[in-house]
Amino acid sequence: MNLCAFRASVVKQRSGDLTTEARNARRFTEKNKTMIQRIQTLWLLIASALAFTTLKTSFFSGNFMVDNSKQFRHFTAMDNTLLTVLTIVVALAALVAVFLYKDRKLQMRVVSAAMVLSILNLVYYYFQTRDFVPADWAFDLTALIALAVPFFLFLATRGIYRDNKIMKSLDRLR
Repeated sequence: MNLCAFRASVVKQRSGDLTTEARNARRFTEKNKTMIQRIQTLWLLIASALAFTTLKTSFFSGNFMVDNSKQFRHFTAMDNTLLTVLTIVVALAALVAVFLYKDRKLQMRVVSAAMVLSILNLVYYYFQTRDFVPADWAFDLTALIALAVPFFLFLATRGIYRDNKIMKSLDRLR
């Protein structure tokens, strides 16, 4: 259908309740309900993968006092039960949020909660440095992986917010 024929059909269809733009917006939302989420799915998958990776990579390493002798140790999330649970919850929340694309409000809440838990996880990691000999420990380069998790969750939150904005603007056209 060429442009002139399309314009003529638009003029003919204007007699109904909805304008053609509103009908097209409705068709767009009905067709693309599953595809409206694009980039945040990628951010959530990356955040989940990185969170699972932090279970095995060390956050910091240093000397640890055991029976009045120093032992060199790499500290990972698996070394502490609370860190393990927090890390797994953050990773699973990011993974579950990928499949909540039809309920953006719930998805936003889950991702925001995961972001808060991820930041608490980082704070708890830092507090665990007290168990090591002072001035005898250092953050590892792989600590950047744990620092990247809340960043990717923030990017996902921003993408979900943008999708909400798009859907609200399409609802106004109806």
